[in-house]
Amino acid sequence: MIEVADLTKRYRTTTAVDHLSFTVRPGHVTGFLGPNGAGKSTTLRLVLGLNTPTSGTVTVDGRPFAERARGLRHIGALLDAHDVHDGRTARAQLTSLAVGNGLPRRRVAEVLAEVGLSEAAGRRIGGFSLGMRQRLGIAAALLGDPPVLLFDEPLNGLDPEGVLWVRGLFRRLADEGRTVLVSSHLMGEMEQTAEDLIVIGRGRLIAAESLKDFAARATGLHVSVRTPDADTLGPLLADEGAAVRTEPDGAYTVTGLPAERIGELAFAHGVRLHELSPKSASLEDAFMELTAESVEFAAGAATPTTSAGAAR
Repeated sequence: MIEVADLTKRYRTTTAVDHLSFTVRPGHVTGFLGPNGAGKSTTLRLVLGLNTPTSGTVTVDGRPFAERARGLRHIGALLDAHDVHDGRTARAQLTSLAVGNGLPRRRVAEVLAEVGLSEAAGRRIGGFSLGMRQRLGIAAALLGDPPVLLFDEPLNGLDPEGVLWVRGLFRRLADEGRTVLVSSHLMGEMEQTAEDLIVIGRGRLIAAESLKDFAARATGLHVSVRTPDADTLGPLLADEGAAVRTEPDGAYTVTGLPAERIGELAFAHGVRLHELSPKSASLEDAFMELTAESVEFAAGAATPTTSAGAAR
């Protein structure tokens, strides 16, 4: 379990993390979300003891991580897939981590096999693609068989097969009772992978709840309609105050009216309906709506917004 309590980190005049509190539970994949500049990476570094908080506390299974010897037995982390020695082989990189953490050398071959890099074990990391580097970073995180795992943008550079593999890996780790925290900008992937969410903006907590509850907070409910009688249905919907948008595939997205009322209007006026589907707001809809005031750099703005949350 990861417990963050009133955590604050300031860099001179910049506040990267601002009185942040949340708990990451074992047995779940928890997504860690926020706009650029929200303070996600700084928070992860504080969890790992790589940065010292200005105030507040963060503990892993009841103790600050920095107090634990042989840390890979307690937390595995992937923060930056490029933060490795390019001149080393994958086997040498993992062997040095194993020796430094008092882990058996057999774990190197085991985790290389688990991430699909056995045949690349003797290759120098400098020749690895980004996807291979990500797999190597995940292997390093798994090396100590830890109960807590942190991953920062683990899907960068992975092909579709790799994404499916990582999705299954995270779920398996959580099913084993481990604490799994995944920071990502990929809303669609988080929708497929995470059960719980921690959402921050400008270093402050926006939400700490299940993915389902977070998505339900968005107001973007709409109805998808397909009809060959759009010329008749369109004016009827407009008279009821609905907004209608034509989609590239020929469907119509209707907001402002429930599906039941659209169906009643169509029936009363003899309009043929080939589809009438209510659509709930997606995770991306909820994220964009609820973090709108926390965006550090907005496209199209005349000048960049300055704020306290300048760290990612």
